[in-house]
Amino acid sequence: MYSWPCSSIEKRMPDSIPHQKDDAFRNAAVRHRAFPAFLILGLLCVGLALVYVFQGMTPETWDFNMARRIPIVIALVLVGTAVGLSSVVFQTITTNYILTPSVMGLDNLYVLLQTLVLYFVGSTQLTTMQSPLCFMGALLLMVCVSTGIFFYMFRGQNGGNIYFVVLVGMIFGITFGGLSNFMQVLIDPSEFAILEGRLFASFNRINEELLFTAGLVIAATVIWLVCDLRKLDVLTLGRSTAITLGVNYKWVVLRSLMIVSILASASTVLVGPVTFLGILIVSIARFIFPTYRHIVLMPGTALVGVAALTFGMLLTERWLNFSVPLSVIINFVGGVYFIYLIMKIKRI
Repeated sequence: MYSWPCSSIEKRMPDSIPHQKDDAFRNAAVRHRAFPAFLILGLLCVGLALVYVFQGMTPETWDFNMARRIPIVIALVLVGTAVGLSSVVFQTITTNYILTPSVMGLDNLYVLLQTLVLYFVGSTQLTTMQSPLCFMGALLLMVCVSTGIFFYMFRGQNGGNIYFVVLVGMIFGITFGGLSNFMQVLIDPSEFAILEGRLFASFNRINEELLFTAGLVIAATVIWLVCDLRKLDVLTLGRSTAITLGVNYKWVVLRSLMIVSILASASTVLVGPVTFLGILIVSIARFIFPTYRHIVLMPGTALVGVAALTFGMLLTERWLNFSVPLSVIINFVGGVYFIYLIMKIKRI
């Protein structure tokens, strides 16, 4: 298991950063290392976005392409930010680098929700239920279910045992997946074809009406998250050390899990489930920014997520001519990398 075994903040500092007793010096060292990486990632995101928007643009197709590509770029930014931040927070509170919010069963809950709507109201209603009100309803349902599970777990005799919560999340995810498969067997094959298109993440059929609502939800959640950055830094030291340093561990973890649920649910409802995106972009961000400080790691992860998704859209749309969906590439690469991490941990 990837965890932080050290017992002090000085021992947490990467080997490449000087172990100085002066905290101001350490902060300056981290900022000095992070600034060039932020600059390069920012320029890369802007460059890829400009290439995606303006490549192949002609005066005759200007209005059509701008109306289609600008919302896609906005969705890429929202999803990259939401998935990246939720994955970083989830890994922090579980002190494990191979866990992502998908372990909580949110992807399978989304699939179950779409399946139930199709089964009870039909394909016509499923295709028309794309208003901001329906988006908020689906988001609230997913957040309430996941947060309710965690709240109940933290009140029981295993309260504070984050691994028990993760195990329960995996069980619920399997349960949601089994119910979805059972309901899908009962659905008419012609209607199941409509449902199948919604079970994979897609950035090409985004409802523009939902972008503003999703943007507000994600922005408000990020502002809420910023208030806990220093406490998240302390949580990397472990439960016992965090409590010793005066952190209300149960409340901070529960609040962080609520934030994770909101961010992961918002991205899933907006474009669909992308299971292994989080573990990919967080691993890349931790390699670029070898620090425990979330004020550096979180924006870095968001930039990596936006750059990766934008490059993936260019790859699938312009170079592969829509022959392979972006979600398939992400899940394939992410799945291989996940297996590599499991094998690496086994060797350790």
